[in-house]
Amino acid sequence: MYFPLQDIEAAKLNVDDPDHLRIHSLETFGTHDGPGIRMVVFVQGCQFRCVYCQNPDTLDVKGGTLVAIDELVKRAIRQKGFFGKDGGVTVSGGEPLLQRSKLKTFFIKLHEVGINTCLDTNGRLNNEEVHELLEHTDLILLDVKHINDEWHHKLTGLTNKNTLALAEYRESTGKPMWLRYVLVPGWTDQEEYVEEWARHFKDYKTVQRVEILPFHQYGKHKWESLGMNYVLKDLESPTEEVKQRTLNIFSKYLNNVVLK
Repeated sequence: MYFPLQDIEAAKLNVDDPDHLRIHSLETFGTHDGPGIRMVVFVQGCQFRCVYCQNPDTLDVKGGTLVAIDELVKRAIRQKGFFGKDGGVTVSGGEPLLQRSKLKTFFIKLHEVGINTCLDTNGRLNNEEVHELLEHTDLILLDVKHINDEWHHKLTGLTNKNTLALAEYRESTGKPMWLRYVLVPGWTDQEEYVEEWARHFKDYKTVQRVEILPFHQYGKHKWESLGMNYVLKDLESPTEEVKQRTLNIFSKYLNNVVLK
């Protein structure tokens, strides 16, 4: 269930303010972005240009709505009774790390009222500000889109080096992480690279869960409405055989692998 942003007092600003997050939308009772029931904040802006992006309307860093962090905290507090012991707030995107300093403030405020924090990120940035944010992040959902850097460039337009470095950093802290992998026919389903991906993370101790997310066409209409060229417009979802093969390869090396 999405909150209409019209119900939120938006900032009448032309530039970003440290007390406001630039967001695209909000979702309540989310069950797909972290454990338990969660309030999901979809922030605006992303540097990746994934060919299969299901939310191309979140890419523009100057789009969305500026919303006060304190307003978002109030919303989370009102929902706290539904979170239970596992739920909380997830920030997704877009790419949250583009607003890392403001998210640090947001997460600190959430922790002050006993609300769990989760960050869904592509790992594009890996610096001291990001590390400070991760200190206040109970769980990170890291989207590792391809293990091969050349293919990663084809998929996203950018390298995977920062993503892998951020995974390594999170592992060094001993704090929990989930990994996500979008299974796209012809792009991320190559057996040799799936095997390499799984082997890369097999010795990680902080990875609590691995999610395989089969490609779908749910975002196709957004590309069309924005007048953007969607190169995968005729691509079908992966077959049951390919999904099961990928699940089997991952499960050889990793625990708690889930095919969504």
